[in-house]
Amino acid sequence: MENQLSGLSGNEKQIKSGFVAIIGAPNVGKSTLLNRILGQKVSITCPKPQTTRNRIAGIYTSDNSQIIFLDTPGIYTYKKDKLDEFMVKTALKAASDVDVICLMVEATSRKNTHEMHVLRQIAGIPAPTILLINKIDLVEKQQLLPIIDRYKDLGSFEAVIPISALYGDGIRIIIDEIEKLLPYGPKYYPDDMWTDQPERFIAAEIIREKIFHLLREEVPYAVAVTIDYFEEVPEKNLLRIGATIHVEKKSQKAIIIGEKGKMLKEIGKQSRVELEHIFGTRIFLELWVRVEKKWRKDERSLRKLGYR
Repeated sequence: MENQLSGLSGNEKQIKSGFVAIIGAPNVGKSTLLNRILGQKVSITCPKPQTTRNRIAGIYTSDNSQIIFLDTPGIYTYKKDKLDEFMVKTALKAASDVDVICLMVEATSRKNTHEMHVLRQIAGIPAPTILLINKIDLVEKQQLLPIIDRYKDLGSFEAVIPISALYGDGIRIIIDEIEKLLPYGPKYYPDDMWTDQPERFIAAEIIREKIFHLLREEVPYAVAVTIDYFEEVPEKNLLRIGATIHVEKKSQKAIIIGEKGKMLKEIGKQSRVELEHIFGTRIFLELWVRVEKKWRKDERSLRKLGYR
């Protein structure tokens, strides 16, 4: 991973630095954890599973370390289509090329099929693994020790840390344990950089997040978002963004647009408000909806929509 980055000076201060993959079953709280660690929104979040589709990098920098966290799609046993295959491959590839793995499970889980599948998938990866038991805010304190005991026997973990990604419990402990395991090295990114994702990607993800929150059932899973134009107008303190929402069926297109265009307007309104907060400028956002039949099952369509 180090060889992929250039421009490092031999005179830079040596700190603990490296790459950490956050791995787990769907909807276990990986994106919430990354956002909480950074104090910035890098990954979109939603109670629905499979919200994260790509590997998302978030950069944590302190006086002692620079940790590049990789948020990954959930690893699960069933794969209905090419998009599912892409997401699982993306997660496993990220885990195979890092310095440390943070494996997340839920305190409320009973060793479900997905979690056991994740454990089997990463068993052969040599990177040291920290087990994070998330959502401890949902269990009674007296239940916590038996839960920790149940999980720590499932693998060889450098540390087992109960956390609440939602409320920030255990975050400092996670950083401390990761720093112990990372090698010494330079900073890979500037101190004020918190993600390596392009602004166009962030805009597309925010739009997709609003669709996940506003719509139910199958529709959000059939949605992809591409950016058609992304233009700065400095003299007006304005950013002009045009995006296409891709769906698989005409019926889904009708749902996205809504009666008299109300749903599309609401998606645009919520997206614009958050993008203005993220980019610190006024946003003009224009949205279109297009039918791309069975795009989740077609590799060429996946590549065209950015899933490479």
